[in-house]
Amino acid sequence: MISEPCCAAAMARLRFLRCRRLLLPNLCHNQQRFNRCHSLLNRTAGTTSASGCGATSSRSYSAPHAGSLTHIDRQRLREMNYIDPEGPVTGLSEEFRIVKRQLLLSAKGGKGVEPIDRGERILICSAHPNEGKTFCAINLALSMAQEKDNRVLLVDADFAKPSVLGRLGIEPARGLMDALADPTINVEDLVIHTDVNGLAILPAGAQTNQDTEYLAAERTAKLIDQLTRHDPSRIIIFDSPPALAASPASVLALLVGQCVMVVRADETTDSALRDALSLLSGCDHIQLLLNRAKFSPTGRKFGNYYGYGA
Repeated sequence: MISEPCCAAAMARLRFLRCRRLLLPNLCHNQQRFNRCHSLLNRTAGTTSASGCGATSSRSYSAPHAGSLTHIDRQRLREMNYIDPEGPVTGLSEEFRIVKRQLLLSAKGGKGVEPIDRGERILICSAHPNEGKTFCAINLALSMAQEKDNRVLLVDADFAKPSVLGRLGIEPARGLMDALADPTINVEDLVIHTDVNGLAILPAGAQTNQDTEYLAAERTAKLIDQLTRHDPSRIIIFDSPPALAASPASVLALLVGQCVMVVRADETTDSALRDALSLLSGCDHIQLLLNRAKFSPTGRKFGNYYGYGA
């Protein structure tokens, strides 16, 4: 069990799997902090508005200022059990270090491994809502942003229920769907650069009842290619809608090189997982991340080593 000052005795864990073979145990997710996360979101949530592109609801936007960095509250990150980029090494940060290494190796190659096609584009998905996909997407982005040779663009692609900005305490802003609906918009102008070194965010943008159709359009592939070409060192992480709850996930799978399927222990059924994986079959490289497992069969735990003297 990982010992952290504010952790409850019972901690949820994540495990990283590939082809049903366990690769990584013990990724912690504190239930009390998870509950506080929802409390924070409820206090900060407001009425949203947007116009155009067949919008079914509306959001009010604040435009990003060119050259400015958007602040991300580090205390908020810690309270919501996200990785603090300037904080001490924890079990959580160590586990995501191992998770990202697998993905970066596939994306960039090395050690005799050839990079896979479009491996720098990573889709984070789940079968159903509330299985931890956004939690994993944000922590993976925060961890990858600490790499010296890469920068990260976290894309909120859960267009019906975007939550990345809210979880990070950032005001709503125009995003990907706005750029897809309006060819005159330069998508790079919508990227929010943060004061977390190496981390940028592309919001979901306007809500629409045609999100799947926009994603399937030829313009989307060109736009995502543009995001990649703009910065060859960029890793793009997409926080997807749940595969069995919304159709955009299956289209997004066609546009990425890697997919991480978050599975909630003791809740995601085998049949749901199989159905979700079949919908994501457009991506050839799918890995599984088991979330909220009750124990580690190996007893492995990370984070304490850095507290000891040499």
